[in-house]
Amino acid sequence: MRNQSVTYSAEATFSALADPTRRAVLDLLRKGRQPAGQIAQAFPVSRPAISKHLRLLRSAHLVNEHREGRHRFYHLNPEPLRAVDSWLEQYRTFWTTSLTNLKAFVEAEYAKELAQQAAAEQSGSLSAHAAAPVSSLATSRGPKEKSENVEQNRGGHRPRKNRMSRKGDRLS
Repeated sequence: MRNQSVTYSAEATFSALADPTRRAVLDLLRKGRQPAGQIAQAFPVSRPAISKHLRLLRSAHLVNEHREGRHRFYHLNPEPLRAVDSWLEQYRTFWTTSLTNLKAFVEAEYAKELAQQAAAEQSGSLSAHAAAPVSSLATSRGPKEKSENVEQNRGGHRPRKNRMSRKGDRLS
């Protein structure tokens, strides 16, 4: 028998992983090989529906089937997931770099703010408004706030006015 190298289709893998039920089946199979009946019992859908999911996972080479008598046992094949992992690695690198840069920026801005605050406290020119916490600045009344005597609904909007039709009936 010849050595055969198997190439896995990334498209078939992604397609199989798109469904949450199939991802849950793969999670079950991470614990080890299981019979089809036991897999089906773990889900609220019918056994034929689980059989279709297993068939699709099998065609994507994400699970392998082994028959023992009348029973079919399934186990996880992690090889196709390596293609997904290598695709995701590009995004991991991107997000790690982006979040590291964001962290450095925020820490630098915070250090500047602390330095300015310390310098202002030393010079004694810190005004009462500048010393107020940020939360109190956010709650101060701005020009766009509505007056307190206007009735508002839960969404913050004024209730609709009652409209009258041509014949004098209320439309609300």
